[in-house]
Amino acid sequence: MSRYSANEIEAKWQKAWDEAGIFTASRKADKPKYYVLEMFPYPSGRIHMGHVRNYTMGDVIARHKLATGHNVLHPMGWDAFGMPAENAAMAIGGHPKDWTYGNIADMRGQMKPLGLSIDWSREFATCDPEYYGQQQALFLDMLEAGLVYRKNAVVNWDPVDMTVLANEQVEQGRGWRSGALVERRELTQWFFKISDYSEELLDALDTLENWPAKVRLMQENWIGKSRGLQFGFERTDGGDPITVYTTRPDTLLGASFVGISPDHPIAKQLEAENAEVADFVAECRKGGTTEEAIETAEKLGYDTGIKVKHPLDPSWELPVWIANFILMDYGTGAIFACPAHDQRDLDFCRKYDLPVVDTFFALDDDTPVDKVAFVPPKSEKVRWVNHFAGLTEATGEEAINTTVDFAEKAGWGEGVTKYRLRDWGLSRQRYWGCPIPVVHCESCGVVPEKKENLPVQLPDDVTFDKPGNPLDRHPTWRDCSCPACGAPAKRETDTMDTFVDSSWYFARFTAPRAETPTDLAEAEYWMNVDQYIGGIEHAILHLLYSRFFARAMQITGHLPKKAIEPFDALFTQGMVTHEIYQTRDTNGRPVYHLPEDVTDGKLADGTEVEIIPSAKMSKSKKNVVDPVSIISAFGADTARWFVLSDSPPERDVEWTASGAEAAFKHLSRVHRIASEIAASDEPANAEDEPLLREMHKAIHDVSGGVESFGFNASIAKLYAFTNVLAKSKAGTGARRQAAQTLAQLMSPMTPHLSEELWQMLGGEGLVATAAWPVADESMLVDDTVTLPIQINGKRRAEISVPKDMDKTQVEKIALSTEAVQKALDGAAPKKIIVVPGRIVNVVV
Repeated sequence: MSRYSANEIEAKWQKAWDEAGIFTASRKADKPKYYVLEMFPYPSGRIHMGHVRNYTMGDVIARHKLATGHNVLHPMGWDAFGMPAENAAMAIGGHPKDWTYGNIADMRGQMKPLGLSIDWSREFATCDPEYYGQQQALFLDMLEAGLVYRKNAVVNWDPVDMTVLANEQVEQGRGWRSGALVERRELTQWFFKISDYSEELLDALDTLENWPAKVRLMQENWIGKSRGLQFGFERTDGGDPITVYTTRPDTLLGASFVGISPDHPIAKQLEAENAEVADFVAECRKGGTTEEAIETAEKLGYDTGIKVKHPLDPSWELPVWIANFILMDYGTGAIFACPAHDQRDLDFCRKYDLPVVDTFFALDDDTPVDKVAFVPPKSEKVRWVNHFAGLTEATGEEAINTTVDFAEKAGWGEGVTKYRLRDWGLSRQRYWGCPIPVVHCESCGVVPEKKENLPVQLPDDVTFDKPGNPLDRHPTWRDCSCPACGAPAKRETDTMDTFVDSSWYFARFTAPRAETPTDLAEAEYWMNVDQYIGGIEHAILHLLYSRFFARAMQITGHLPKKAIEPFDALFTQGMVTHEIYQTRDTNGRPVYHLPEDVTDGKLADGTEVEIIPSAKMSKSKKNVVDPVSIISAFGADTARWFVLSDSPPERDVEWTASGAEAAFKHLSRVHRIASEIAASDEPANAEDEPLLREMHKAIHDVSGGVESFGFNASIAKLYAFTNVLAKSKAGTGARRQAAQTLAQLMSPMTPHLSEELWQMLGGEGLVATAAWPVADESMLVDDTVTLPIQINGKRRAEISVPKDMDKTQVEKIALSTEAVQKALDGAAPKKIIVVPGRIVNVVV
């Protein structure tokens, strides 16, 4: 009998698939298409178990769809631009391009042994000039369509790396890489007009029925639609009114002051005139622009000396303060503060000894606000004590609507809908990114590069020995001729945010070698992505930007209208976790240890080790499991089986060595069972039908699990069916049929072993291209029932009888069993009780 040699089997069948070209996709009119895509990886140099789980899930879907008669597109690429490559160049020397392509080669070599059904002929990296050149063409088309523009904006500036940081790259007020305190700086930046599509992007979420509700809610909150009141405070000095926007106009009688952003025009005017204001504004700009940075920073204010009149009582004057927590790019850059019902305003007012006026209380409590603002949900009914429209008891929502109506009728305010979603700033002051294809000419201004000159390629001869963008100090690349007038000009040295690269790659996969961003015929055939798979961490920006890009590409003629929502179904998988082995140093700080350094919960010196389960894998915590070593030891099918079997795919799964060993033992057992069946020659008998019934139940249950992402449930059914097959006394014909079906049902999860079993059992061709088995509905209904037999209250045997057999016949069969006969020892039973369809009780 042959032994299960995973590495030999896997190499053999990967070669067979490659030679047959079964995963190379092309348009086919006679089959329904299916496009499955996992979020492509960053080429860090090593795959991890999260990659194994993510791409195995997509592979299960792709292989199942191939077997069910679909024309499958399952591509792979690399999200390859970004700061890590520049960081590596600065840290260890070399060039970001060499580091990136070297990592891609390494990771490709690590991924291929997994046996993924990927069409590698479509592979690309976003740092390929052939890819980013088409991205530059897209940019020019979007610029012409009015979807891109340039303006001054306040940004997060890292003074060490000398680059703009996205909000997500600011951690506790510091740059994610340098650790430097982030500053606010005003720079000229390029922006995509995503905010123009706020309402459309929001409304379309209701059409994404196959997306997780959690993801849709996260996008809804990020877009942040709100209805409020916009109105002006008249200045007592006769200056222009200060326009404010508020989502809580109902609290206007609790106003304490009017606050303006440090970047508000009034603040800028005062900054130019007053050194003290200039110093204060400079201090404000030391913080980042993220909501987290602003909320957690110390609240700072400066009394401008300006006074404004309350719109409901001209004799009531409010001071105007510059406050560091007010953003210029939301609303109007000015607010009125109601400290009793906003914690941020309350903290500010207590610090600067400004008045706090309650406008409403809880229905059963009239305690004035002290240190904690009273901020009930807008849907909660409260008791109003300070409302100009005469409200007494009402919800916040009712009060807001009443206030807006009152202000509009009185003519001093307007109901306005605003969105939290800001335009997407895409400029980055770094080298390793897609160059923005425009030129700056003293005569012509900003001039788009000609398409025939694309791609504008990054120069290779750059150095990273100084902070900042190497493109700024590369004259032979930077200095050029104006495409419009031919005069000396300078290239734009900013590159694009890497989110741009990943916002359209799904469309490029439909025709990765096309000489335009897409081939419309290919896009019409392959789009939309039928199943998209990736981590919840990408729920907001990547998915939102991709949805915007799909609209922009439809407007510019690069995608069909049906692809306006590019991902029909979305699945967000959990992480693969692993326990941490930890001790503490003399200062109580954790010290992490490798698993091989721990024996029976202790280090070699006897130190007790704390074991923390289910932790995210991290190199610094020494709990990373290397998939390459797992594949080398057990084979790819074992790794695939384990990451799918232990937990629902949307939840985290804990990697354990014992679990991997158990998975390997099970696959070895399946191989042994199939080998025994292939060598057997038993005649058909009465056990055939029960086995085939179980086979059809397995087909039904496994298929349902795969189609609903219940992979762990499918695997549980495969375990159970394997046990049935191992115990079955059916003839060889039935057992061979059942074993072939087992190979087919396992093939999406363990494709290599399944091919080996299929061949061993006489299957025709490759199991990967064999038609998926279909359950016979009539075989799913049991005509028989298995009844346990209890003798004096203890289970001793069981019998299978027709469901409709009468009690007398059931009694006779039960009494004839060996266990009952042995217990009776020739005597008659005292009592026998048959509960139809449930149990037989025999009292001896």
